[in-house]
Amino acid sequence: MILLHSYLFWFFIPLAILFYYRKKTLVETTHILILALMLVALMRPVWHQTAQKRQIEARDIIIALDISYSMRATDIQPSRYEYAKETIDILLKNNTTDNIMLIAFTSNPLLLSPPTTDHELISIALKSINMEYILTHGTSLHKLFNKLSTLKIENKHLLLITDGGEETNTQQLNKIIQNSNISLTLLALGTKQGTTIKQNNGSVLKNKEGDLIISRLNPMLKTLANENNALYITAKDSPSLTAQTIMKSIKKHQANKQNISKMQQNFTELYFIPLFIALLLFITIHTRAIKYLIIFIGLFGINAQASFLDDIRLINAYNAYKIGDFNSSEKYLENITNISLQSLMALGNTYYKQKKYTQALFTYQSIRSTSITIKQKLYYNSANCYMKLQKYNKAIDNYSKALQLGFDRDAHYNLSLALQQQKKEKKNQGLSNPNAQSSSTSSPNQETQSSETKKNKEKSSGSGGGTQKSNKSKEETDKKLLESTPSLKQPMSSKVYELINKGYIYEKQPW
Repeated sequence: MILLHSYLFWFFIPLAILFYYRKKTLVETTHILILALMLVALMRPVWHQTAQKRQIEARDIIIALDISYSMRATDIQPSRYEYAKETIDILLKNNTTDNIMLIAFTSNPLLLSPPTTDHELISIALKSINMEYILTHGTSLHKLFNKLSTLKIENKHLLLITDGGEETNTQQLNKIIQNSNISLTLLALGTKQGTTIKQNNGSVLKNKEGDLIISRLNPMLKTLANENNALYITAKDSPSLTAQTIMKSIKKHQANKQNISKMQQNFTELYFIPLFIALLLFITIHTRAIKYLIIFIGLFGINAQASFLDDIRLINAYNAYKIGDFNSSEKYLENITNISLQSLMALGNTYYKQKKYTQALFTYQSIRSTSITIKQKLYYNSANCYMKLQKYNKAIDNYSKALQLGFDRDAHYNLSLALQQQKKEKKNQGLSNPNAQSSSTSSPNQETQSSETKKNKEKSSGSGGGTQKSNKSKEETDKKLLESTPSLKQPMSSKVYELINKGYIYEKQPW
């Protein structure tokens, strides 16, 4: 157990002083104890669970922000840098799913935030920049692109925000962009007329000869964008309009989206326990119905304890399942008192992994749910169990029901395997007409199997189950379903799917 707001612990000091100087009465002592319990509730005690991976669809976007001295110019109000910062803030708020990296650069690039979907962290990093402490006048796009070329990101969508500095050579930059697979969107900040730059002391920046320095937008940026088929954007009337234009550019790269895994911390809140105890103490000393209250507390306590233990068992079962300890997972799940959909589904999957297909099938079929997604999974898993038991008619029936609830690549492929196995079984039994046969005619322990049959059966695996419906002419329905569905290539093996579900993130060392 951990406390999320442990800094509130300091409030126990005045509470301890109050307790020491209290009147030695039961009521006042109880009142101080109630205050202590309420303080514990405010500290948010939680039961920390292991971090879990979740799959999200996101693009990899790199925002490179020029923070050189010239970005202080005010030809774009309130300044080029402030305009850029506000534009980035709007982008982060309107684009909540993408994996974004933030780099600040002058003559050298500096990582402000590694790739993350937690855009609040990027905003904090952006706000932490103090332009008064940045004295670098130069802007090196060459060093920036060199650094980007070393990143282990397949599809790099770069949002470059700069005034261009004094660079003139685009050939070397083009070569790096093309070799590094960089998709460029360029936000050019500045005007052709340019303006002077104020220093921290209020004076205007001058060169060594004493002449005023005028900072203008570098025309090289438009050339760079044209040579790389990049979107070239200039400052609009407001940062919000500029952000909208950039978002349109990002959405054009939908093909660059990919499934990535992110770790998510899970907590079970426990604040209600001290709060509930405090409420009971208050009611106890200020009401006369103490007898009924004690009975209620006893009954509630038993149920609460049972529910809490069930949660612990379910967590332990999931953890054991992940590491392949299916026997331990089964023991935890079978000891759960209050059976839920999650525990039944996990128990069915555990039986399946243990090759207890009959028990798995019975468990899946005992689940009742109104969710279409859950029903589809249940039908699919029941069909897989029937395939393992060589009851191909029932497998075809359940695969068909799963597909009727929504197309699924695995269910479609496994249905074709089931139909093939059914034909082979009838051929082996000497049946000339491929009429529908009863599931009772299939042999659950058939010993004479071809090597091809065994391979096909190994490919049908999954998780799910559901209710059954009676349909006539199932053979004709299945054939029509296969004919109406476009042919698909052979899907990846179940081993590959397991690796994908575990989640793989390239960012072992984000920088």
